[in-house]
Amino acid sequence: MQKEKSLKFNFVMNSLLTVSSIIFPLITFPYVSRILLPEGNGRVSFASSVIAYFTMIAQLGIPTYGVRACAKKRNDKEELSRTVHELFIINIIMSLFVYFIFACSLYLVPQFREEKTLFLITSSTILFNSIGVEWLYKGLEQYTYITTRSIIFKFIALIATFLLIHQQSDYEVYAAISIFAASASNILNFFNAHKYIIVKPVGNYHIKQHLKPVYIFFAMSCATTIYTNLDTVMLGFLMGNIEVGYYNAAIKIKTILVSVVTSLGVVMLPRASYYVEQGMNAEFMRINKKAINFVILAAMPIMLYFISFAREGIFFLSGNEFEASILPMQIIMPTLLFIGLTNIMGIQMLVPLGKEKIVLYSVIAGACVNLVINFILIPRMASCGAAIGTLIAEMVVWIVQYMALRNVVGEIYKSLRYAPIIIALVLGSISSLWVKSLPLIDFFKLVITSLLFFGVYVFVLIVFKEPLIVEMGRFIVRRIFKNKMY
Repeated sequence: MQKEKSLKFNFVMNSLLTVSSIIFPLITFPYVSRILLPEGNGRVSFASSVIAYFTMIAQLGIPTYGVRACAKKRNDKEELSRTVHELFIINIIMSLFVYFIFACSLYLVPQFREEKTLFLITSSTILFNSIGVEWLYKGLEQYTYITTRSIIFKFIALIATFLLIHQQSDYEVYAAISIFAASASNILNFFNAHKYIIVKPVGNYHIKQHLKPVYIFFAMSCATTIYTNLDTVMLGFLMGNIEVGYYNAAIKIKTILVSVVTSLGVVMLPRASYYVEQGMNAEFMRINKKAINFVILAAMPIMLYFISFAREGIFFLSGNEFEASILPMQIIMPTLLFIGLTNIMGIQMLVPLGKEKIVLYSVIAGACVNLVINFILIPRMASCGAAIGTLIAEMVVWIVQYMALRNVVGEIYKSLRYAPIIIALVLGSISSLWVKSLPLIDFFKLVITSLLFFGVYVFVLIVFKEPLIVEMGRFIVRRIFKNKMY
């Protein structure tokens, strides 16, 4: 029987992972952006977005379905092993099929053929994701392991970035390092799996039982991947690599911030699935209320801060050549709130409840809206049009999921305390906006304004005794004093 870890401990581990996902790009991206410039960054971003579609097909819906399936079987090693074997077989078969399609497209599509080496490098994610069985470790809530090995590989990639990237033509090297940082740990996953499952065949496989739910999750993944990567792909085909480079600078920052907003939700899926399986409905609702509260508390200040200081953020991270990235970044920032909320309502609530089809309908609606808006706005507004399409798509996803869960989440939304949050945001803005007028370099402006803005924000919430802030503060204090005792 797997030892059940505290959700708070899992959250702390995932928070460390999130912090590493913030720190390493903050160190490397300013350097890489100034070396590769918009065109080099655009080439890598375009290739990565295209390969995301191939990876999506190879993975089907297993990355999400596998977490739930493993969480339900975690107390029976033989059944868990059988489940992992069955899903792994499906994954490998699909990966071989996808590599065949990719090989054909590499010679048939001119844009792919011109960057053959780059696309071959980025395609390695298909293999790494297939053998990595990341869903097994998440299903068993092995967040200490996930965090440790991820930080190690990110640190190696950090050193490699400064040692190997020196000129604009090194964009292929940058792509390889990025793949290494994100996917090389999957090799360790593969060889480390014997600690949790029986590696040898256990027999009595029933692969067909997984096909229907996997297809549903695959459809969800298709729709999600379409509207999260379609903007970059369409920009590449319609406007060229330079415009993709501008847009990628904005998306890079958004992606980093999304990991902060969704950090609690990531650790909740296996526990939520377990509660539903055991009929523990009160616990299920309690953790979801806490997660929605966390998303609102985290997303609102981050969103407002980076809208206000978009210019400083872009210039610091990417350089003055990326001035065209400022407005797309400001447009796309509100997606932090919508993505955070739909991550909870969709993946952490609807999926454990077995209502994957509602999540599917919501992302299909978002994908369709994004496709239409992109076709209309990208030729006229380039990266700003892509940002608008993404923002409206995320809003549509939230609306569909909220309507499906309104009898449940409606009460949660009503029970939250919004007045302290609004007051904290206003006071945080007042305390920091005046720094914009000071003759300081962008880095120091960001340091000073972030300390003022977020410091005042948290202080006000403490004064108003915001329950989640108080609870997290007490947890941190207890952990510090407990460690001192030893």
